[in-house]
Amino acid sequence: MTTPIAGEGAADAYAKLAELGLTLPTVVPPLASYVPAVQSGNYVYVSGQLPMVDGKLPATGKVGAEVSVEEATELAKICALNALAAIESLVGLGRIVKIVKVSGFVASAPGFTGQPAVVNGASNLFGEVLGEQGRHARSAVGVAELPLGAPVEVEVIAEVA
Repeated sequence: MTTPIAGEGAADAYAKLAELGLTLPTVVPPLASYVPAVQSGNYVYVSGQLPMVDGKLPATGKVGAEVSVEEATELAKICALNALAAIESLVGLGRIVKIVKVSGFVASAPGFTGQPAVVNGASNLFGEVLGEQGRHARSAVGVAELPLGAPVEVEVIAEVA
């Protein structure tokens, strides 16, 4: 299997976003002492992205209690869109060779074990926008709490040209 080169599909990401009716949001400002994304060599490491929309969380609480799986899946999609915005601001989507790794954190009610279904919201968005270059390795982890009471957080590692 050959590694895709930047521009093969990644440059089409802008067209695919438009086709899906999505626009990249403004990069979410850091909540503490870090930057939204940093490049090291051929990789961009995106800090954990919350599902912020216009500077606010659309929902708070635990998945499996106050937040439904369906709602949390949509929130994970917003996290992924915020991650793409961070990549765009640093290097541009057209330089993406591959989304390498996605880590999803789900604030989970006791006994909730559907974290993979929730993080599919992010994974599916990367696939829809970037095609084969959006397929990635992944972790989906249940946690007790997330910043600001967010139900989900997503971090990303992307290879870039």
